[in-house]
Amino acid sequence: MNILVVGNIIKDVYLNLDSRTENFETDKNHTKWLNLAFNAEEHYFFNRESSFGGAAVTLEVLSKLGLPATITNSDLKITTDGPVTNQPVKTHRYILLTDGNPCYLAPSNHEITNFATPDDFYDYIYIDRSAKLSPTSINKISSYLDLSKNTKLIVYYKDQNDPNLNQIISQADLVFYENKKPNLPPEKLIHISENHFSYQNIHENVSVDRIDMLTHLSVYSLASATILGSFILGKSVEESLRLARINVESSTLNSTLTLQELQEISDKSDPTENLELIAANLVLKGKGILAADESGGSIHKKFENLNIPDTYENRRDYRNIFFTTQNLENYVNGIILFDETARQLADNGQNFVDFLISRRIIPGIKVDQGLEKFENSEETYTKGLENLDLRLREYYRMGLRFAKWRAAFEIRLDAQGNILTPTDQAITENCRILAEYASTCQSAGLVPIVEPELVYDGNYTIDQSALITSKILDELFNKLRDYHVNLRACILKVNMVLAGKQSQQQSTPAEVGQKTAEVLKTHVPEDLAGVVFLSGGQTPEQATANLEEIVKNGSFPWPVTFSFARALQDPALYAWNGDNQNAEKAHQAFLDRLIANTKVL
Repeated sequence: MNILVVGNIIKDVYLNLDSRTENFETDKNHTKWLNLAFNAEEHYFFNRESSFGGAAVTLEVLSKLGLPATITNSDLKITTDGPVTNQPVKTHRYILLTDGNPCYLAPSNHEITNFATPDDFYDYIYIDRSAKLSPTSINKISSYLDLSKNTKLIVYYKDQNDPNLNQIISQADLVFYENKKPNLPPEKLIHISENHFSYQNIHENVSVDRIDMLTHLSVYSLASATILGSFILGKSVEESLRLARINVESSTLNSTLTLQELQEISDKSDPTENLELIAANLVLKGKGILAADESGGSIHKKFENLNIPDTYENRRDYRNIFFTTQNLENYVNGIILFDETARQLADNGQNFVDFLISRRIIPGIKVDQGLEKFENSEETYTKGLENLDLRLREYYRMGLRFAKWRAAFEIRLDAQGNILTPTDQAITENCRILAEYASTCQSAGLVPIVEPELVYDGNYTIDQSALITSKILDELFNKLRDYHVNLRACILKVNMVLAGKQSQQQSTPAEVGQKTAEVLKTHVPEDLAGVVFLSGGQTPEQATANLEEIVKNGSFPWPVTFSFARALQDPALYAWNGDNQNAEKAHQAFLDRLIANTKVL
């Protein structure tokens, strides 16, 4: 993995001035200015230090992460003591620190960065914050990218008024920016500032608890290089932002942290601190969540219907079709896995969890263990609370960052059409179990998806569906509050409100949209992280049409999207039919459903 850093090395000289107030002047606007026309015999500085800045910081960070990187036309090398160069550094900055506030003395004209077209192949070209590129250099980089199709371009977009940088920004795979946001897809953008950094315009951000000379000067280079290196190493967005924060807060002038040091600090940190950020990532606008978590029994029935042998290899190959679909990350924020799948390997040898993380997809896990009947009743509750905490902590160590738990409710009617089930007892107990699961989940550092599903099978009307769904939601959120679940780090996965599959009066998409929106707006708290819909046995086309009408009946106080299983997977399953020679057909069938659903969001 080779990285070419395009930028300038800067020599930073730090002067820590004393804090005598007579060295400041106040102008007519009551602004204090440092008077530099002082008598050297009366005024002195402490701790004169120097360090390499600019691209040198980027190179050091990448090297400490174990990634081979070079700077264009530089003899700079990284040792255990930090950067070393045999070349004279042309650009100096003097940083004066007094009363904890830095003041910069820097050249007004930046040194032009010399870019020579490399002879070697590079996996990444990173245009550093320190770079000042001429039109000639921009053209050389662009030409190199045209020839080297697998090389990815990463750009630090500091100056939106730079016409040369604007010329190449559209070719970038990832862009760091400070102030004005470039006109690029949000998944390509990372915002960096002195006291926070965030991904994809998420309102929540990773705050930095360090405001001093180092932070003011180097937070941009430290943060962006750490995030870039973490991405290359296959870390999740959440983990990359966390490691960047740790590096900024813990590094010294002459030494950033190694990957091992960063990981040790990260492992000691509170796993619950990024729950709201993860939840926000899972419901980002324009994408959904793929439910690929069918249990062994469910997938056995699917395979049996198509005469596909239910083997470990076939189950892996089936899931592999979805995970390796081209541009999958453009359509899904997260994928719910089954335990077996989370331990299987992708074609490249990575386990599926790490493989999805490398594609910027958050991996989640189904943690309930199926349905059990209440004593002397046909109604069910969901098993799996025993040892849940231990299982969740193992999943967290594996890299999984959210979980799902399903409770199932069936509407049964008497001869007069009155509702017999679900009973109040079944609703109360299942909602209590969901709340206990959600609380345990958050304590372990995973975002809970709570799924109270009103099963689509049945002979009930859309009004009866609305009544029972409302009742379940009221009880669920009462129980979630009782268990002190943070709703901003919790996602509701819920059925659409529609007549049962056996009803003679089937619901139109317009009716489903209106009723579902009405129920949710009335019975779901505004501080919830988001709502995702299950397809619940609807046909793929039916689920998409109903989703479209629900969205049209917004706006909603929380993000709304889909978390479908069969409605996304079935067309691909039939196209694949157990034969990997049909993989491309299956990819396309799956992609068609993804596109159809994201278009209506």
